[in-house]
Amino acid sequence: MSPIRRILVAVKDPWARSIPTVAKATQLARALGARVQLFHALSDPLYIDLAEVEGVSLSQLEHAQHARVAGRLETLAQRVGKSGVRAESTVEWDFPPHEAVIRAARRFNADLIVAERHASAHHLAWMLRFTDFELLRLAPMPVLLVKTRRAYDHPTVLAAVDPTHAYSKPLKLDREILSCAAQITQALRGSLHAVFAYDPLPIPPIEAGIAIAGVTDAIATETQSRAKKTLARVLNGTAIPESRRHVVPQHPIDAIEGAVAQVHCGIVVMGAMSRSGLKRLVLGNTAERVFDELPCDVLVVKPKRFASRVPRARRGPQLMTLPVIQPGM
Repeated sequence: MSPIRRILVAVKDPWARSIPTVAKATQLARALGARVQLFHALSDPLYIDLAEVEGVSLSQLEHAQHARVAGRLETLAQRVGKSGVRAESTVEWDFPPHEAVIRAARRFNADLIVAERHASAHHLAWMLRFTDFELLRLAPMPVLLVKTRRAYDHPTVLAAVDPTHAYSKPLKLDREILSCAAQITQALRGSLHAVFAYDPLPIPPIEAGIAIAGVTDAIATETQSRAKKTLARVLNGTAIPESRRHVVPQHPIDAIEGAVAQVHCGIVVMGAMSRSGLKRLVLGNTAERVFDELPCDVLVVKPKRFASRVPRARRGPQLMTLPVIQPGM
C-alpha cells in the first residue's frame, strides 16, 4: 500500500460537541505527516415551497445554508491546523451522502477516508447503517470507520487475513491489508497482530456411519498445523512474531470478535469485496456483518485495482416540494 499522505474526514455533524473522526484523523495525520480535508455533504432536500414562504430565491437559500456550514467547518479546520497538521475544509451540495464522500475523496486524491459509524439508536437505524455499508462497499480507497471516542494510545492493530482464499479474498488483498495495518501500527507506535480463521474439519471424518476412533482429532490437528504454516508464508517478511499470530478454527466473524476481545484491539484492518444484487443485500460480506458488532474502530481495505462505480459528477442540491395534504386526511 502506498503511504497515507492525504486523509479526507467525513464530518457528519459539524456542530457536535465531540467529533472523534476529526480528533483521530488529526492524530493519524500528525503521526503520518499527512494533510487533512474536512468534508460535509449538504444532502438534505431543498424545499421549493420553503423558499417561496421565506420570500427568497432557491439560490439564496442554497447559498445561506452552504455559508453557514462552511463557516463552521472552517473553524474546525483552523483548530486542526493549530496542532501542526495542514488542514482545509470543503462543503458541497451533493447526495446521497456515501457517494458525495467518495467523490470528494477522489477530488482530494485521498489515501484514506475517516468516517463516523452512524448510531444505531434510531427509528430508521437500518437506513443509517446502509450509508456505512455503501461507503465500505464502494469506496476505492481504505475507509476507517470510527466507533469509539478514545484517542489512540499505542493501540493494538489486528490484521484479518485469509491466505487460503476460503472466503473469496485474493492474496493481493491480504498483502494490502498487512501493508496498511503495518503503516498504521508504526505511525501510532502500537503493536501489530494477525488473525486467520480456518475450517477445523475440511473433510467429513465419518462416512457411511463408520466412525474411526481418533480420526476427527487427527484431522483437526493436521488442519491446524497446515493453517499455521499457511499463515506463516503470508506473514513472511512482516514484523509479526509467533505470539501475535492468532490461528482460530472458527468462522471469520467469530474468530475476529474473539481475537479483538483477547488482545484488547483498538483497530481491526480487514478486506472487503464489492458485491451487487440480492446476494449482497441478503448476505453482505464479512466486513459489513462484523463491523457493527466490534467494540473498536474498523479499517476496511479494497484490492489495489478496485474500480468504484460511483459517478464522478456531483448531483448538486436535491430539490423537492412539500407534500400536499388533502382536506379530511
